Amino acid sequence: MHSSRSATHLEEAAGAASEITELLEVLWGRGRDDSAAPVSASQLRVLFILADNEGINLRTLSEALGSAPPSVSRLCDRLQAVGYLERDPNPASRREVRLRLSGRGVKFLDELRARRREQLSQVLATMQPAARTALLSGLRAFRDAAASEESPLPAHTVAAHIA
Repeated sequence: MHSSRSATHLEEAAGAASEITELLEVLWGRGRDDSAAPVSASQLRVLFILADNEGINLRTLSEALGSAPPSVSRLCDRLQAVGYLERDPNPASRREVRLRLSGRGVKFLDELRARRREQLSQVLATMQPAARTALLSGLRAFRDAAASEESPLPAHTVAAHIA
C-alpha cells in the first residue's frame, strides 16, 4: 500500500511540475515579447548553452541540444545574423570553428534574465514566507536530482540549464 501512495504522490508531483513549467513558459514568453530582437525557444537554448560553454564547437553544441549539426548550424546562422553569436577559427585546428556569444548576445541574455527574475519576484512576493522557503528547498532538491547520475537527462544538458 505504501508504494501505491508513493506512486500517486510521484504522479501528483509530476503533474504539478508540468503545470508550473507551462506557467513559466507563459512568463518567459512575456519576457521575449518585450525584447528588441525576439528569438525562438531553440535559439534561446543555444544562447543559454553558449553562455555557459564559451568557445565550444558545433559538434559539442549539437550533442548538448540533441540535434543534428546541420539544424544547429542553421540556428547559429540566424543568431549570427541578428548579432548574438560569433564564430571564431580554433587556433589549434583550422577545420574547427568556436562559437561564442557576442557582446550583443550577452546583453540580450542579461536583460532577458533580469526581466524573468522580476516577473518571478512579483509572483513570489505574493507567497507566504514559509511557502517560499519550502519552494526554494524543493527547487534545490529538484535541481540536484536532475543533475544526478540517475537522471534521464544528459549531464551536460542539465549543467547548462541549472548553473
